[in-house]
Amino acid sequence: MIHGNADSRDLLLVISMSSQLVQYVIVRGDLLRLLSWPTGAVIAQACHASTAVLWTYRNDPHTIEYTSELDHMHKVVLEASNQEELEKLSQDLTASKIDHKLWVEQPENFPTCLATKPYPKQQIQSFFKKLKLFK
Repeated sequence: MIHGNADSRDLLLVISMSSQLVQYVIVRGDLLRLLSWPTGAVIAQACHASTAVLWTYRNDPHTIEYTSELDHMHKVVLEASNQEELEKLSQDLTASKIDHKLWVEQPENFPTCLATKPYPKQQIQSFFKKLKLFK
C-alpha cells in the first residue's frame, strides 16, 4: 500500500512539473558588453519588462496562478545578443500568439528586454532553446 502511494505522489510530481508555470525574461547582452551599461540599469530593464507583462496580463488565469504563490515563482533569464535578435524573437512570439512585453526604453525608443507572461513551461520553452542563460 505504501508503494502505491509513493507511485501516486511521483506521478503527481511529474504532472506538476510538466505544467510548471514559468516566465521567460530575455535581456540584450550587448547592453553590458558593447554599450557599457551599468549592471543595475540592465537589471532594471528586466524588472520593467517583467512587471509590465504581469500587470498587462494580470487577469489571465496563468498570471493569477503564478502570482498567487509569490515565493514559488519561476523565471528563466536568457540573453539575446543584440537588438535585432530581441526584435526577431518578439516578432516570432507575436506571430505564435505568445503574450509578452517588449520593453522599449523611453524617451530613447530603445528595445532592451522582453518578458513573457507566465505559461506552462512545455508550451513555450521551444521558442527559447537557442538562447543561452544571461550572465
